[in-house]
Amino acid sequence: MNLFSDGNLENILPKDGTALYFGVIMTVEQANHYLKRLLNTIEWKNDEAIIFGKHIITKRKVAWYGDENYSYTYSNTTKTALPWTKELIQLKKLVETNTGATYNSCLLNLYHDGSEGMAWHSDDEKMLSRNGSIASLSLGAERKFAFKHKHDQQIVSMLLEHGSLLEMKDETQTNWLHRLPPTTLVKRPRVNLTFRQMM
Repeated sequence: MNLFSDGNLENILPKDGTALYFGVIMTVEQANHYLKRLLNTIEWKNDEAIIFGKHIITKRKVAWYGDENYSYTYSNTTKTALPWTKELIQLKKLVETNTGATYNSCLLNLYHDGSEGMAWHSDDEKMLSRNGSIASLSLGAERKFAFKHKHDQQIVSMLLEHGSLLEMKDETQTNWLHRLPPTTLVKRPRVNLTFRQMM
């Protein structure tokens, strides 16, 4: 469980969804170990997207793992899941212990430094379990993360720490966008693991 929490988590979102920040759920030594292992063992590839008919290749790298060879389509491109690695199975169990949910897949993002981020989006693809839990585990550089309500544009921001866990569930993806804004202040890499429930 969370190393530094009393177990009572407050919803970060003021309405229309649930986002729970568990804080740091592992020691610095554990977080450093997993960061190093993931950087060196995951089959990273530059992310691709087709936007307004243009084929875009990002500097950010991604990888997709799961229980089965699930296909996952977003930004008009499709990925097929690779089998879990030993470290990913360990991290999945740790995340499931904290959230109480179960996950059958994981999308990993590698941001080499603060110049790489993610634009406003929702994780609301049809193959994801509707209103299900998405658990976001952060390793490496501390980065700002923001939610924006789709109707009234209200923004909620937070810092995601090295070794920390954020869970998004209920109507969050229906009503809120989220993003990782770029920054010139961060020079170190960050690995983000989003554990998901595929239908």
